[in-house]
Amino acid sequence: MISRYIVAWLPMIVIGISNGILRESTYGKYLDELRAHQISTLTGILFFSLYIGTLVYFWGLESSIQAITIGLIWLLLTVGFEFLFGHFIAGHSWSRLGQDYNLLAGRVWILVLLVITFAPLLFYQLFS
Repeated sequence: MISRYIVAWLPMIVIGISNGILRESTYGKYLDELRAHQISTLTGILFFSLYIGTLVYFWGLESSIQAITIGLIWLLLTVGFEFLFGHFIAGHSWSRLGQDYNLLAGRVWILVLLVITFAPLLFYQLFS
């Protein structure tokens, strides 16, 4: 079951990139970068929640421990992808990549990571 959910993480890359494209091609043109980032965080939370909820609804989970394990694996995969892709493919500096984690500067990306981590458990509890 866990391996199935690991493979199910791959479409999350598409969800994240699509969310960024949505931001850049629509409201991001009219808002400052910080406000666009914050709205994109909210839409990302919505899209990821819908996807994760659908997975858990149709595939189910066996236990709370399994849900937590999947969430932690997804967290590691997401952060790893973000930093490795962002640095080595997109060419961003390590410090630039770390900026999205600065809550004091209004950067709320960490909320997406919290959703990705805890949504499997929340949906497991909801659908069990």
